[in-house]
Amino acid sequence: MRQIDLNADLGESFGAWRMGDDEGVMPWITSANIACGFHAGDPPTMRKTVALCVRHRVALGAHPSLLDLQGFGRREMKMSPDEIYAQTLYQIGALQAFAHAAGTRLRHVKPHGALYNMAACERALADAIAHAVADFDRRLILVGLAGSALVAAGLALDLAVSREGFCDRRYRADGSLTSRSEPHSVFEDRAEAVAQAVAIATRQQVVSADGATVRVEADTLCVHGDRPDAALFAHDLHQALQEAGIQVTAGPARAC
Repeated sequence: MRQIDLNADLGESFGAWRMGDDEGVMPWITSANIACGFHAGDPPTMRKTVALCVRHRVALGAHPSLLDLQGFGRREMKMSPDEIYAQTLYQIGALQAFAHAAGTRLRHVKPHGALYNMAACERALADAIAHAVADFDRRLILVGLAGSALVAAGLALDLAVSREGFCDRRYRADGSLTSRSEPHSVFEDRAEAVAQAVAIATRQQVVSADGATVRVEADTLCVHGDRPDAALFAHDLHQALQEAGIQVTAGPARAC
């Protein structure tokens, strides 16, 4: 039976500001990427989210970002590889402190937003992230866009990698994601997003914005926790994958 991991970006509230429905999403996913304070999240939220993951037996992951609270980490910034390395290492360490206190450990690292997209195509930045992960703990799995420079950087350091596909993001013909600044870059319709996710899980392909068939070899699928219907979407997706004969589990990462 084919397996697929469902990951979600969670713990993105901070202070009095609330983002997402973490408790509603958590029962339907197998991995959580927890904000580490740079694009969202704060220490109490990080601690609470780790505890929620432990309760639901969901794999913990750090979700490092560019330092951009105002822009939710979605604005590109000119950063050197050394700066990216240091910021990534800092954020992994911060979340691991809460994991350790809760009697558990991190399983993976997935960059957020602009950092994720920059590292998908800029090998120097991808190498910086991969080196931070390797230097912190070589047991950690590096999550990156399927076919991207980040996956290649992880493999070059003999890290386990998890190739990611996106349920509700429209793809370009080259396998990259359509920018959020472009219209219709995100599937708002829940059924449409579920259909794309099932196509990735069962056939390893999607239809791009211009109608081309694009191969997407994914080990994990992203459920965006900031969708207004995130909990319903996660439930519908989990059910649809099971009906398609796909086992939803964190499972082992692949050295692809």
